[in-house]
This record gives sequence, C-alpha cells and structure tokens, in this order.
Amino acid sequence: MPIHHESFLVDAEGTKSDVDHELVQSHLDRGEFFWLDLHRPTGDQLALLSDPFGLHPLAIEDAEHFGQRPKIEPFDDFTYLVVFGAAPDADGLVEVHCFLSERWLLTVHRDDCPAFADLRRLATEGRSPALEPARALYRVVDALADSFFPELSKLDDRIDALENGVLKRPDDAQLQQVFKLKRRLVGWRKVISPERDLFARLVTGAVGLPGMTPEMERYYRDVYDHLIRISDLLDSYRDLLSGAMDVYLSTVSNRLNEVMKRLTIVATVFMPLTWIVGFFGMNFAWMVRQVNGVAAFVALGVISQLIAVAIMLVFFRRRGWV
Repeated sequence: MPIHHESFLVDAEGTKSDVDHELVQSHLDRGEFFWLDLHRPTGDQLALLSDPFGLHPLAIEDAEHFGQRPKIEPFDDFTYLVVFGAAPDADGLVEVHCFLSERWLLTVHRDDCPAFADLRRLATEGRSPALEPARALYRVVDALADSFFPELSKLDDRIDALENGVLKRPDDAQLQQVFKLKRRLVGWRKVISPERDLFARLVTGAVGLPGMTPEMERYYRDVYDHLIRISDLLDSYRDLLSGAMDVYLSTVSNRLNEVMKRLTIVATVFMPLTWIVGFFGMNFAWMVRQVNGVAAFVALGVISQLIAVAIMLVFFRRRGWV
C-alpha cells in the first residue's frame, strides 16, 4: 500500500520518501517517535489512519473532509487539530489536519504546503532537532503561522502599488484588484481568528497536548503572538484597501466633475453664439435691406460673436470657474 510520492516520514534518522505500510508499522513497533506527512492522500493512504494508527472513526471522517475551521479535539490517546498556513494558490491557504500522540505526529493536507519544505530539508540534512511530541507539533504549527508573513509582505507591496496607480490614473482593473485582495483578506481572516483563539486555549492550559511541558508552553505562546500579529496586519490591510477604494471612487468622481465642467463651459460659450446666429437668420425685411456687404458680415457675423465669447471668458475667470 504505497503512499503518494510527495508524502514523507521523519524519524530520528532523518526523512524517508518511500513510505509504505510496513515501514509505518515497524516504527510503531519500535516505539520511536516519528512524523508522517500525507499529501493529497488517496483512499488507500487514508486507510493508514485506521490501520495501523487505529484512529477514532470520527477523527478519520474529519480527515476525509476538508474545508473545516481551525479546531482542536482531544481523544483518548491522541489530539486532533486543524490549522492553516499560507500557500500560493487560488485561495492562498493550505488546510492541515494534525494528529498528535506520544509516539507519532500525523499531518494530512491536500494543497501544496511550502511551509513543510524547509522542515523536510532540515531533516534530510540531519539538522532537525530531536523529535518530541509537543516540540514536533510546535515546529509544524510555527512553520504554518510564519508562512503568512511573506505573503502579507507581498500583499503590502501590492497595496502600495495599487494606491500609487489609483492616484495617477484610476481604471477598472484597479477596482477589480481591490476586490480580489479584499476577498483574500477575508479568507485569511476567517481562519486566523479562530486559530488565534485555539492557541489561546492551549497557552492558558484549557486544552492539553501530549508531551506538553511548561517549557513548551513558552514556544506555543510565541505562535500565539505571531497569530495576533497576523490578525492585526489583516485588519490594517483591510483598512488600507477600504481607503484605496475610497480614493479610487473620489478620484473617478473628481475626474468626472472636471469633464462635466469643461463640457458645460463649452456649451455655455456657444449659447450666445447660437442666439446671435439665430437672430440674424430670421430674415426680417428691414434687416435684409439694411444689413448687407462684407463690412456688415464681419462686424455682426464675426466680431460680435468674438466679443460675446471674450465677455463670457472674462466673467468665468473672475468667478474662478476657469
């Protein structure tokens, strides 16, 4: 029963990619603590949860259904957690189901998890610290929490560029980007808030973990602090995006007002010209007899209109309209 090639097992001797049922069973028989990561598990791979791990059927059912919120559930001989990290995909999240006991740590996820790449590399190079239940889980959840900071830094740069673009030349693409970034923040906020509350319960001792000690509680308190910082950053970026949207709408409205102002001035300038042309086009008998020749055309047809335009421009300038 082979496991997906991207899954791996980490023990005191390093990391192993070619994981099978016999290898897992041998580690269970030896009693040495190990970490098994299942990436995009198939039905056969999920069967490992019941044999040889022997997890509770409810825990197995939860592991088969993703799209859950962060939570922690203690069972008889293990603790089940759902935690999240950042990932460069459509929703920007990776959901990780963790099962921790005194003898093993089992993680299950469907999306790519860049946060685990460094952990696996350290284990491959033999620079991974000694595995202990609470410490192993700390390394996993700490890597997942820290994975948000690079993505938040990229988001900050995109917001800065977006604000500069809105001030220079607003367009519909910028508005779509604002909505896209806000949806990303909302998705992150939905998981960070309950995950922060989850770790608050851990650091206060409301929920216990296998192998938890007062020393390890300090490490989990550090993860809790990171989640608070992430939550604060999400709120700040949400306010920045709301401000960028307000600037966009204000800038577009101001540009529209400027366009309407110029069009109104042009229409107003042509109003007296239209009146003069209409007056002299009424063909009264006395006008036809008295107004004729080039001089009359220039004086009444051209100069009078120029004078009308000049008078209106002077009036507009004094009013501060132009």
